[in-house]
Amino acid sequence: MYTLYGFKGCGSAVVEIALELTAQSYRLVEAASWEPGSAVDQLQQCNPLKQIPTLQLADGSVLTESAAILLHLGLSHPASRLLPDDEAQRAQAIRGLVFIAANCYAAIGVIDYPERWCVNADEAVKEQIRQGARERLYNYWEIFADTYVASPFLGGAEPGALDLLAAVVSKWSGARTHLATARPAFLVLIESIETHPRVAPVWQRHWPG
Repeated sequence: MYTLYGFKGCGSAVVEIALELTAQSYRLVEAASWEPGSAVDQLQQCNPLKQIPTLQLADGSVLTESAAILLHLGLSHPASRLLPDDEAQRAQAIRGLVFIAANCYAAIGVIDYPERWCVNADEAVKEQIRQGARERLYNYWEIFADTYVASPFLGGAEPGALDLLAAVVSKWSGARTHLATARPAFLVLIESIETHPRVAPVWQRHWPG
C-alpha cells in the first residue's frame, strides 16, 4: 500500500487523483508545514524538506517531487494511461511534466516566498520580486499552451499525468486569470480536466464548488 502525505487544496491533490486512476490502495496522511496539529514530524522523517506531496512506497522507500511521483506511477501502472502508450507521445508527456516542475512550480515558489531569494528585502523589494516572477510564470504558461495541443486531452483520449499536473498547478498565482485572456482555448481545456468524471470526485474534495 502507498502512503501519501499531503493536504487539502495543495499539490498533493495531483498524486491523489493519479492514485485513484491507477486503482491502487493508499493511505492519506494529512501533513503540511503550515498546519499545526498535522503529521509534520512524520512527514519530516520521510522528507527533510517537509514538502508535499511525499509518497511512501510499499517497500518503505520514499518518492518526492510531483513530476517524479507521476512518472513512477505511470510507468509502474501502464494500464492507468497516466502516460501515453505511444513512445513519442510519452516522451512529450515526460517533457511537459518536467517543464511544469522546473519552470512553473519554481516561479510559484518565488512568488510565495520572495524573502527566500533576497536577504533583508523590504516589502517593496519583495513585491518587485513577486512581479518579476509572475511575469515569467505567465510566459511559461503561454509557451506550454502553445506547445501542447489537446487531442482531446494533453494525454490523449483521457486525462493523464500531464493533464493533472497542468490543471492543479495552473490554479495558483493568478495563472488562470492570465490564461483567460492570453490563451482562452487552453483555459477551456484545463477546466474540462477538473470536471472529467475520472478526476472530479477528488478535485471536489480539494476545491469544492
